[in-house]
Amino acid sequence: MAEGQTRRRGAALEEAILRAAADQLTETGFAGLTMDAVARRAGTNKNAIYRRWPDRLALGIAAYRQIARTVQPPDTGSLRADALEMLRRANQHWSSPLGAILRELLAAAGGTQELLTQLADQSAESVAAPWLIIIGRAVARGEAPPEALHPRVATVAMVLLRNEFVTRGTPTAPDETLVEIVDEVYLPLIRNRAP
Repeated sequence: MAEGQTRRRGAALEEAILRAAADQLTETGFAGLTMDAVARRAGTNKNAIYRRWPDRLALGIAAYRQIARTVQPPDTGSLRADALEMLRRANQHWSSPLGAILRELLAAAGGTQELLTQLADQSAESVAAPWLIIIGRAVARGEAPPEALHPRVATVAMVLLRNEFVTRGTPTAPDETLVEIVDEVYLPLIRNRAP
């Protein structure tokens, strides 16, 4: 430990480890994420990491969750434009280097249900929050009824986009598909939620 540097513990150490792991993931992908590299970057030892995460996959998922929390929803003044922007961002994300990391993590998790659940829990949480924000703004502007503020309703467009990725097997969908999802399914669903 360098002179004048105090030993980090608890939340401060965990934050340093997650930041180091997120940086490592961003630079090298999951393939380059090692406990040694993260320990060096965080200025700690591997034991400190293993006490919090049992293996590099669990650490990778936690680091990805850290990265994914930074997404801010658009605020264009229109529900349609906000929804399209959200889908376009997701489309770009899935084919981006960060999306590649997510695909690597999903592949590495394979059938490990506990780890897939961690990704799914974060995914559901992180996907619903910005959609609920844009619908909340639409409700305030009178574009949507308050009944539309439901997580399952809010995330329908994203679920349909994910289905496109799965059924097409490619990490991007054509823009016409995004417009169709918003205009033909999402907006009618939102507008018809009134009692």
